[in-house]
Amino acid sequence: MYQVKRASRSEFVSIRRLDYHVRVWGQPRAGEAPLVMVHGWMDVAASYQFMVDAFAQDRFIIAPDWRGYGLTESGVVDNYWFPDYLADLDFLLDHYAGDQPVDLIGHSMGGNIAMLYAGVRPERIRRLVNLEGFGMPVTKPSQAPGRYAKWMDELKKLHAGEMDLKAYDSVQGVARRLMKTNARLDQHKAEWLAQHWARANTQGQWAILGSAAHKVSNPYLYRVDEVLEVYQRISAPTLAVEAGDNSLDQWFAGKFTLEQYHERLKKVANVRIERIEDAGHMMHHDQPELLARLIEAFLASGTEENQ
Repeated sequence: MYQVKRASRSEFVSIRRLDYHVRVWGQPRAGEAPLVMVHGWMDVAASYQFMVDAFAQDRFIIAPDWRGYGLTESGVVDNYWFPDYLADLDFLLDHYAGDQPVDLIGHSMGGNIAMLYAGVRPERIRRLVNLEGFGMPVTKPSQAPGRYAKWMDELKKLHAGEMDLKAYDSVQGVARRLMKTNARLDQHKAEWLAQHWARANTQGQWAILGSAAHKVSNPYLYRVDEVLEVYQRISAPTLAVEAGDNSLDQWFAGKFTLEQYHERLKKVANVRIERIEDAGHMMHHDQPELLARLIEAFLASGTEENQ
């Protein structure tokens, strides 16, 4: 199995009536910004372990399991609202950083959260790294009636047990599931991840550590005009990293393209776009060494050139 080089410790922080699980590496250092890393949809904080191990320097790193993921409680809810992630992050930074700005890294859904948070609270972010947090396709008001109906229909399916997450007979079964999703993930890493991505239940099966309610569609439309207003308030130097595999083409079949994403990024005052070859959406699993070097160089740099 994969051998961890930098061990983390688990902490639980009571915020917003939830016991939030936070994975922490290292110790705070005077004069050094804490490094905060937030994961994506149906993922967990431990997902960053390979990249943490690849860093050349030790850092004080904070990585929460979002509400309803990993070891963080879901609360008494049957669906999730995106603004809650922003508020959760705000409370967590109060606890771990106080008034000190942080370096913030987000992957996928976590990248979208990081971008929005950096525009809403620009004074709290020193450097920002977005790992394939692309956002969503443009929506039209005419889609609203259907979206609300879909939301209500999915809530009924959730309560009928029709959206439950699959359980697996063994941790090896979970690992095989991870490797099926990501063909570049080797068995050693997959078996290590599986033990953090799932947990044995009372029936002896391995259940995914994620609430099925995360599968319920958001009833609100994705308002690109609002997102762009937030983007243009981001003041931190920003690194946007994308993988060699074009995930947007796979997901949206032309409804939202890399070119459109790059056009949105022009609203960010100080952004640099980089690409990691031979990697898919889970680039921190596929190329953790390359990604770690790129991120460390960016975080250490004082250069603030627009691109």
